[in-house]
Amino acid sequence: MTNLVKASAIFLLLSSFLSGQNTAQQSPVPKKPAEDYSGMYAFLRDGEFVQVTVEDAGRLTGFVSRYGDLESDRGAFLDQFFKKAKLDGKKLSFTTDTVHGVWYEFKGTVERGEGKNLGDEAYYVLKGTLVQYTTDANKKTLAKSREVSFKSFPQDMGTAPEKRD
Repeated sequence: MTNLVKASAIFLLLSSFLSGQNTAQQSPVPKKPAEDYSGMYAFLRDGEFVQVTVEDAGRLTGFVSRYGDLESDRGAFLDQFFKKAKLDGKKLSFTTDTVHGVWYEFKGTVERGEGKNLGDEAYYVLKGTLVQYTTDANKKTLAKSREVSFKSFPQDMGTAPEKRD
């Protein structure tokens, strides 16, 4: 009987050792880093824009900078930061904070645009559905949905200054 107990103990010890070896060899496959779509994109009207920043591990931050539409804020610039944002490959979505009873929700993709070189205007384009939510004085929320295409602004890629003689 004691030989059976010893054999069982050795079997358990070896099996736990071997299972430990298996888990040590299984390391997670690193994800391919997300392409950097960071930059400013045109918004609904001239002078308005969306700032998108792709951070480490594909984390997305940003804001919408737009003109106010209400009597009290007409013409004033309002910044609405992303409350929720996600980038999954080329799929991009965000929901802004509410400012003066208005917030936005975007769901779409990042696509290559007409720009030929990185840094050109419209090198990237955000295409998708934008929903503008408005809450009135009676706390009634209205939603206005539209298909949009936001082109990236041109970027200064840090070209070297000209040599002067």
